[in-house]
Amino acid sequence: MMNNTEFQVISNQYQELDKLLLDSITKLKLEISADQRHKLMLYLDKLLFWNKAYNLTAIKQPKEALIKHILDCLAILPHLKSGKLLDIGTGAGLPGVVIAICEPNREVTVLDSNQKKIRFIRQSVSELKLTNVTPVASRIENFVPQEHEKFEVITSRAFASLTDFVEAAEPRLAQDGWLQAMKGLIPEPEDINALVDEWQIDHIALDVPHLHETRHLTELVKKS
Repeated sequence: MMNNTEFQVISNQYQELDKLLLDSITKLKLEISADQRHKLMLYLDKLLFWNKAYNLTAIKQPKEALIKHILDCLAILPHLKSGKLLDIGTGAGLPGVVIAICEPNREVTVLDSNQKKIRFIRQSVSELKLTNVTPVASRIENFVPQEHEKFEVITSRAFASLTDFVEAAEPRLAQDGWLQAMKGLIPEPEDINALVDEWQIDHIALDVPHLHETRHLTELVKKS
């Protein structure tokens, strides 16, 4: 049994939420340790606790936040390509921080132009002792990675337009790297048609436990 006294918002619902998280990890067939699960719960608690000050999410209820933020991000883990990852428009760290918690050997850079949200991530990363996360406060077009490094994987769930995501991400993408966009519905045909000559595009239907909404992961890799 994990100690729930360190939680500031979810302590009264801790057992219910932890059971739901464990059940979802099992359904998604993920290998996540008890320590990693604990960190996911702490991250959820921090997200809700600091929400008022930092305007991190419109979702106020812990169970809904667990499902729509944490589980939504966990659902992409089986499909993530390997390598250094950049998460554009990460907001409060979604999916970047969730990925970093669950994959401690992966280097993750989380990028957002909102200084408050990056401040929240920096604080959370420090308290959770995540050594594989680099938070950056910048717009993507102004972002110059250290030593001009490229990323094997670039994720986002912030872009409404797939073409906008590709345009922003491509200059930072390593050769043979993958763009992986978290979407609700499959992108509009005009979005796909504008890209299909240069990019191989696939859509993976995601089954997010306890979420009765459509979710897809749209993957793009440059045609050779």
